[in-house]
Amino acid sequence: MIDLKNTKKIKGDASFRTFFRKTKNNKSSIIVFTKKEKRKNLLIYDGINKILLKNNIVAPKLFFEKYSKGLMEIEDLGEKTVFQILKNKEINKQIIFKRSIQLLNKIQKIKDIKVKTFKNQDYHLEKYSKKILLKEASLFCNWYTPKVLNKKNLLITNLNLKKQIKLLIESLKLKNDTFVHRDFHVSNMMYNKNEFGLIDTQDALIGNIAYDLASLVDDVRFKTSLNQKNRMIDYYLKLNPQINKEKFKNDFVILSVLRNLKIIGIFTRLSVRDKKNNYLKLIPYAWQLINLRINKNKIFEQLKEILKSNFPNKIKI
Repeated sequence: MIDLKNTKKIKGDASFRTFFRKTKNNKSSIIVFTKKEKRKNLLIYDGINKILLKNNIVAPKLFFEKYSKGLMEIEDLGEKTVFQILKNKEINKQIIFKRSIQLLNKIQKIKDIKVKTFKNQDYHLEKYSKKILLKEASLFCNWYTPKVLNKKNLLITNLNLKKQIKLLIESLKLKNDTFVHRDFHVSNMMYNKNEFGLIDTQDALIGNIAYDLASLVDDVRFKTSLNQKNRMIDYYLKLNPQINKEKFKNDFVILSVLRNLKIIGIFTRLSVRDKKNNYLKLIPYAWQLINLRINKNKIFEQLKEILKSNFPNKIKI
């Protein structure tokens, strides 16, 4: 049974989960509690962690669960995120990013994607379908545009945006055949016993090999120079010479733009629906990243015109 004594609430994430650190006899664990989306936030979260652990990747182990109460107790991977390490000005950021990319390489080699959940049910990762990509990018239209556009422009703008999003998704060239964390950034990597581990894994799917690198390189939470971004991409491609570079770079920029449109929509939703306003401060950098990727790239010409005419203060190119 989960003992809620000696617990302290700790910083959460953008999900419906609440986290507590439990300390007892100089040992600690994490209590995860959720009222909503129990299957994803508890059952699938643990199932994906099991897949990672089975493939020798650091992820939280399950100690105990009380699914009916929306609770589980998992391993504590500590308090030091890779984000916190990178904030140290004396750290060689290139070394840290190389280690992050090495971790990405490791998860992308996962082939064994089936496990038994704690309910003794078979679970395997599903495909990151075009339908899911469209639904995610459309969050920009569902939440952000209604907040900033007048009703007269809203309908036609959203129709045009969704048309362009669909065209971009159809322009992807690589297959959905790779383990994708879907939120692979430095705040979701933990430094644990000299290894990098993963948290917040519940959204993982089998998708495009470029997606997680786009999450890391164009991370809305941690700003990096264009030079640093290019060095990360080059290092990844050096580790993976078998990848078609032209197709990869095509998919990388498309997925980066779609992801950041999604992020702007999600962060707006978190503010409007859930009263979590602290994510709003990240939206300006998400716009900068969209600017960066659509600039001088023919595939985005029509999208750029729509964004520029409707959000002139955001699109600077």
